[in-house]
Amino acid sequence: MGYKDTVTTKYMGQNHIFADVFNYFIYGGEQVIDPDSLEELDTREVDVPYGGKDGAGQPVQRTRDVIKSLVAMMDRHTAYLILAVEAQSHIHHAMPVKNMVYDALQYAKQVSSAAASHKRSGDYKGADGEEYLSGFMKQDRLLPVVTLVVFFDAREWDGPMSLHEMFGEQDTRILALVPDYKINLVAPATIKDSDFDKFQTSLKEVLSFIKYSQDADRLGEVVEADEGFRHLGRAEVDVLNACVGAKIEMEKGEEAINVCLAIEEMKRRAAEKAAAEAAAEAAEKDRIAAEKDRMSTLVKNIKNLVEKAGWTVEYSMDVLDVSEGDRKKIQPLIR
Repeated sequence: MGYKDTVTTKYMGQNHIFADVFNYFIYGGEQVIDPDSLEELDTREVDVPYGGKDGAGQPVQRTRDVIKSLVAMMDRHTAYLILAVEAQSHIHHAMPVKNMVYDALQYAKQVSSAAASHKRSGDYKGADGEEYLSGFMKQDRLLPVVTLVVFFDAREWDGPMSLHEMFGEQDTRILALVPDYKINLVAPATIKDSDFDKFQTSLKEVLSFIKYSQDADRLGEVVEADEGFRHLGRAEVDVLNACVGAKIEMEKGEEAINVCLAIEEMKRRAAEKAAAEAAAEAAEKDRIAAEKDRMSTLVKNIKNLVEKAGWTVEYSMDVLDVSEGDRKKIQPLIR
């Protein structure tokens, strides 16, 4: 796992951030999912269904970024869900397949867990043959798995949004028989300015900063207008530095920073650097011009001695005490 993946996964793994992104995406910012109701799950998905070694073939293992279970009251009913986040710092052009595999492995794990539970409890009595063979009883139910892709980049996502998009030209009659699989995506570039207020955590500042990271003027306006940027935490700064090269510096042991002041400091350093580079460039141009004038004068003096005194070029250079390095430069200009 690269550094970008590490910091974004760590950031999204916080319950309040995790809940915030799902409340935004599913409920339009309504605070339905309580961070305290989330339980961490094993991110490793291993598919060994139905019958162990002989029935499973080669086991398949994948590692999700973040996955949590949720128990919540919705419409006066208890809802049990499994929520997962895939934090992307680059565009994955096979994301529908990647997510489909993850979700399928999670459903297979649920089926295997149900079968193991029935086997341990010995409650197969009265079950019909099909139930016994599958291990999954008629009354068993799966928990819905919702996977959300969070794109930590200012670009628009131009990868496929569904499995069907990955097929290219196909007979619609064939496609009608192939279940589609769509990804759920949060990408800063597509979030309306008015919708950032639907976030209740620092995710608002992180995603809005990313959206305008390539537009310095607009970014300055956004940062100045949002109080949240006055005390952004280290985890958020790590994400911005890693994903969009924000270059926000934090002192060792410092846990929060005023991004407005940090950006002003960045601008000051950038201006100083630009001024120093401009001065160095001007000095180099002056040096080159002065050297050109010196060589031109030297060549002119040598030619005068050759023409008026009748001396050779070599003797003229000896008289003028021309260095060995200058002689190599001058000779091609005279002959």
